[in-house]
Amino acid sequence: MAEGKGGTVVVIMVICLLVMALQCDAYPVCSSYVVGGKTGWNKNFNNGWLANVALQPCDKFVFNYPKGKHNVAVVNKTGFDGCKTTPSDKVYTSGKDEIALKDGANYFICSIPGQCPPMKIKVDFT
Repeated sequence: MAEGKGGTVVVIMVICLLVMALQCDAYPVCSSYVVGGKTGWNKNFNNGWLANVALQPCDKFVFNYPKGKHNVAVVNKTGFDGCKTTPSDKVYTSGKDEIALKDGANYFICSIPGQCPPMKIKVDFT
């Protein structure tokens, strides 16, 4: 009878390990990415650095730029296409802004006149 209980314990342990492993996949590891790579967020910015990055909705973008020279505005598609903000758009100005990506479309621009384009980036998880 002791052998039967030991086998049951092993089966229960294996099931518990499988459940834990499956739960780990449900919670992705989130990362932070510097927008523009080493050059950062500036007028020479291009989206080429995104080519080798597998982004997910929980990741964060870090926008590095000289404070007062640029900014980062989170806008909608209309704002992105027209390089314009509205009073309800969130505008970051610290020079080292960390913004979490969300599920769906994510649009970012520099709202300082003459900076957008080229300072705009879109990431879409739809």
